[in-house]
Amino acid sequence: MDHYQNNGNGYSDLQQIELAIQAAQHMVGQATRSMDENQLKAANEALQQAHTQFKQALAYQNNIDEAFFAHSSALLDLTSQQLEEAENNHF
Repeated sequence: MDHYQNNGNGYSDLQQIELAIQAAQHMVGQATRSMDENQLKAANEALQQAHTQFKQALAYQNNIDEAFFAHSSALLDLTSQQLEEAENNHF
């Protein structure tokens, strides 16, 4: 997306959040298919990291892209719900 501001390392803060969410989604998908305990743990950690980056961005963004943050929040909620349901069925 063109409205991202570069933070000097090639990726903008918003792009980094987007990548973290995508990574968490991927890991949760793999973990819920395999139901492997180690993959579930790694998926939880990736999801926590994505949540942390998202919350930090909310706290420090001056020009908040409301649509991006609403979409990201919805993706995080859906991914969290998917992982929670898998863990409840597994343990």
